[in-house]
Amino acid sequence: MSSFSLTAVTFESIQNAQKAKAALNGADIYAGCCTLKIEYARPSRLNVIRNDNDSWDYTKPFLLRRERGKGRQRQAILGEHPSSYSDNGYGSHCPLLPLPGNNRFKRGSHDVPEVVAYPLPQTSSYMSHASSSVAMVSGLHPAKMNCTRIFNLFCLYGNIEKHAVIPSQVFELEDGSSSYKDFAMTRNNRFTSAGQASKNIIQPPSCVLHFYNVPPCISEDDLQRLCTEHDVPGFIKYKVFDAKPSSKTISGLLEFDSKTHAVEVLTVLNHYQIRIPNGSNPYTLKLCFSTSSHL
Repeated sequence: MSSFSLTAVTFESIQNAQKAKAALNGADIYAGCCTLKIEYARPSRLNVIRNDNDSWDYTKPFLLRRERGKGRQRQAILGEHPSSYSDNGYGSHCPLLPLPGNNRFKRGSHDVPEVVAYPLPQTSSYMSHASSSVAMVSGLHPAKMNCTRIFNLFCLYGNIEKHAVIPSQVFELEDGSSSYKDFAMTRNNRFTSAGQASKNIIQPPSCVLHFYNVPPCISEDDLQRLCTEHDVPGFIKYKVFDAKPSSKTISGLLEFDSKTHAVEVLTVLNHYQIRIPNGSNPYTLKLCFSTSSHL
């Protein structure tokens, strides 16, 4: 009884795939046997989460081969688990996203942590990978954070291709979503062209959020209600910019009590789909940090 293996391969372009099929379809790996049969696959992309004997992504060298004795977990992207943490289990907070100096963010506290915290390990492993295009984020709330919400925050600073929660095996998060998500083709990436990138201002977190792409029928109360429904802090000040009579959307500013509140709201509500009665397509709420510190 003959046996065969089925393999899927992704090329850089359709043209390259066509050339490979034309050259290799019907060819024998060994003389008179192991004839290749090549067809076009239905999926347009392959989801490779590790480099091993069964799968390999040649564009992602950090998907390291699993070692024996390591169980099902692959080697961490930034090396082994850091040992030189401070007493609270983490290194110093990232200066880009400062947090209030209270006990809510310490590992020894029994309080519920915020949605996002921004500690970074102080290790030589981190420093040696400082130029990598892969960012490791720790201190995330296990029940409130997921791939989409991390994307909502990090997309302000560059295009996000993929996000995975360690360990590398894909699993279900507490909210029911997947621990892995590919964002390479999403329209919510904000640096996909030079013209689009020029409209973005790289701005560290502030108490004020700039909102835009909102339908004119949405009021201050509607936005406040949106915060309440998603269990995030409400804003304390609201300002809407004057729009042209022909404009189909409005924009404005929202001020919050703290940077932490603003970050939490942006993480949860950025790219929220606003649907209006009798509307054909939803409006995608866009949020970013404002250059203003107060209204």
